[in-house]
Amino acid sequence: MAVGSDLYVVMSRWAGPFADRIEAGRELASLLAGYAGRDDVVVLGLPRGGVPVAAEVATALGAALDVLVVRKLGLPSRPELAMGAIADVGNAVEIVTNSSVLTHLSVPQADFDAVYRRELIELRRRTAAYRGDRAPVRLTGRMVIIVDDGLATGSTMRAAVAAVRRREPSRLLVAVPVAGADTCDELAHDVDQVICARTPDSFVAVRQGYRDFTQTSDAEVLVALEASRER
Repeated sequence: MAVGSDLYVVMSRWAGPFADRIEAGRELASLLAGYAGRDDVVVLGLPRGGVPVAAEVATALGAALDVLVVRKLGLPSRPELAMGAIADVGNAVEIVTNSSVLTHLSVPQADFDAVYRRELIELRRRTAAYRGDRAPVRLTGRMVIIVDDGLATGSTMRAAVAAVRRREPSRLLVAVPVAGADTCDELAHDVDQVICARTPDSFVAVRQGYRDFTQTSDAEVLVALEASRER
């Protein structure tokens, strides 16, 4: 049974972990079934782990699938803790910072800049690897659903949202299989709707939501994208 507001919908506080990203994507797709068959819907997966989830959603909805490359800017001493994130926006880069981390831990600007430069190289590499010379799917005036395999701090998703906003979609949704409730609450102010399948009470990391959380490879991302284009 759904709980939450019109902006933030949770279908289950916790029903145990998903078997893998495929199962998670299929359950998420069932929650988005109302958008099936529309020709204005685009599903964006955040590589790498969000793409297999997004592929299931796009297949079920009959929607176009594309990637939106985002990189977390991890603290040098604690890479899992996000100082911010960057997202690809064509010829520009969208930057979102985590002010509480930067201020509380007094991160030197030089440290932030070094991480930014390193992650920018990887952002460009992945964008070229996944898209090649193909143009991004058009987002202007369309309903865009951004999908990841889960949300922890939400920094990467906020960068993704900011990047998509630049392209002026008609409506913007975020959909994830698992997340922290507080993160979904905060994100709901930045988009038209957040759909989250499950929110564990004691949420620390996305891997809690999966029995198989094997890292997604570049090859798997390319296979999912190619299958979507052929469809």
